[in-house]
Amino acid sequence: MDAGHYAWVQSRKIALAGLAIVAAQFSVNIGAAFAKSLFPLAGPAGVAALRTGTAAVILVGIARPWRRSLSGRQILWIILYGLVLGGMNLLIYWAFARIPIGIAVAIEIGGPLSVVLVTSRSARDFLWLALAVASVLLLMPWPGWHARLDPAGVAFAMGAAVCWALYILFGKRASEVESSTAVALGMTAASLVTIPVGVATAGSRLANPAIWGLGVAVAILSSAIPYMLEMKALERLSSRLFGVLTSSAPAVAALAGFVLLGERLTSLHWIAVLLMIGASAGCSLTSRPAASRVVDEAII
Repeated sequence: MDAGHYAWVQSRKIALAGLAIVAAQFSVNIGAAFAKSLFPLAGPAGVAALRTGTAAVILVGIARPWRRSLSGRQILWIILYGLVLGGMNLLIYWAFARIPIGIAVAIEIGGPLSVVLVTSRSARDFLWLALAVASVLLLMPWPGWHARLDPAGVAFAMGAAVCWALYILFGKRASEVESSTAVALGMTAASLVTIPVGVATAGSRLANPAIWGLGVAVAILSSAIPYMLEMKALERLSSRLFGVLTSSAPAVAALAGFVLLGERLTSLHWIAVLLMIGASAGCSLTSRPAASRVVDEAII
C-alpha cells in the first residue's frame, strides 16, 4: 500500500469514527426525549429506574463480571462510581421534567468541564471558564426575566453536574478494573439508587408492560448503543477531537427536544447553550493531555 492510499484509508477511518460519535450523541438524546415522553406514565424516577435496571441486566449479561476476582478496594470504588451514576440519572431526569432537555444538558456538562479546568494549568482556560460562567448566569432563573426557567429544574441540572464531576473522579479509580466489568457493576450499583426511588414514586405504574417495552428502548438508545459506538470510535480518535465532537451534546439535545417533544428555546437560551459548547470545545483543544482524557471519561 503506497503512502497516499494509506493516508486516505486512515482519514476515512477517522471520519467514520467521528460519525460514530455524532451517531452516539443522537442516540443518547433521542433516548432522553423518549424517556421524557414516558414521564406522564411512570414519572422521572420511574423511568430512571427502568433505564438503569434494564441497562444493568444487559451489561451484566455481556460482561459476566462474576468471572473476575476483585479486591475490596476495587469494589468500593465501583460502588461509589455506581452510586453517583444513579444520582446523576435521577437528577437529570428530574431536570428534564421541568426544563428543556438542551438547557439541562448544557448545565450538566459543566460538571466534566469543571474537572478539566481544575486539572489544567493553562492560563487560556480562564477564557473557557468565563464562557461557562456566562452560560450558567444566562440560564439562571432570575426574577423578572421573560426567559425565566423553573428554579427546581435548574437546581436538579446543577446537582446532576456535580454528580457527573464525581462520576469522573470515582470512574477513574474504578477504571483499574476491566472496563466492561466496571461499567456493568457500576450500573448495577446505580440501580440500587434509582429502583427504590422509582418504585416509591411510580408504584404499580411500573408494572405496565408498555412502559417496560419503552424502558428497554430507552436503555438501549441511552446506554448500550452509545457505549458501543464510543468505545469503537476511541480506537481511532485523539482525546481532543473526541472532546470537541462530544461538546455538541447540548445542541444535539436541544434539537432532539425540539423535533420529538416540541421544546423551543429562546434566543437567550440558545446563546447560553452555544457559550457552554464553546467552553467545552475550547477546553478540549487547549488543555494538556491529562486533562483532555478526563473529557473522554466524562462523556462515556
